[in-house]
Amino acid sequence: MTQSTINFETATGHQVMAAAGKKILRPGGKAATEQLFQWAEFKPGETVLELAASFGYSAIALAKRYGVRVVGVEKNPESVARARANIQAAGLEGQVQVIEGDIFHLEQISGQFDYVLAEAILTMQSLPAKIKILHGVHDRLKPGGKFLSHELLASDREEEIHRALAATLRTNSTPLSETDWIDTCEAAGLQVLQHQIGEMALLNPARILEDEGLRDAIKFFWNVLTQARVRNRLLAIRRVFKQYKQELGYITLCAERK
Repeated sequence: MTQSTINFETATGHQVMAAAGKKILRPGGKAATEQLFQWAEFKPGETVLELAASFGYSAIALAKRYGVRVVGVEKNPESVARARANIQAAGLEGQVQVIEGDIFHLEQISGQFDYVLAEAILTMQSLPAKIKILHGVHDRLKPGGKFLSHELLASDREEEIHRALAATLRTNSTPLSETDWIDTCEAAGLQVLQHQIGEMALLNPARILEDEGLRDAIKFFWNVLTQARVRNRLLAIRRVFKQYKQELGYITLCAERK
């Protein structure tokens, strides 16, 4: 979805951020993702299934950095086409694949994987939907395979925060508490081995600079400053984030298929 086609009034928060040029859309930023990768201990030749692979950036980065083979599943056909173009440009057609599919129907993906990676995906689902996806994750993992998750955390006032986020993000954003995230994984047969919680600073200027790098951060800030529709939506989102600063955070989880 490009700036020329996006409806800034109805688009989801992550679509607006992406249209403004933000590439890192995860609540704990790059640092939290790095923690997941340290827990994973990827080895060359291992296989990774990435949920909601978008434009393929993280799949490409994983393949280059660790020598793993990545299959990404993405629902949006335009994103799939762009991801495949990015994979081809990176010369990784034999190592990375992004297929059009639905994370609610992971049974349609053949084979099992050493890892399943999901970042900022489960948060946007209701509790029953989270459970359904996690059961699918369990079935796509090899015995002893690891689920790597990075999601939004609500330490208190969960229902109030859900309503506020749903209204401003235009999506069913439903963060859970630390205990509830762990319990939900365990209920799907995924034993949490390690987890970490921390501050959510997705639209904090310092975090944006850290996550995006100087050049991309400047582009993002320029788009926000010069485009009123982008600015209005992002300021409204940021106000909600600041309002619940004490309760909102992120959680990273490394769980193993039982």
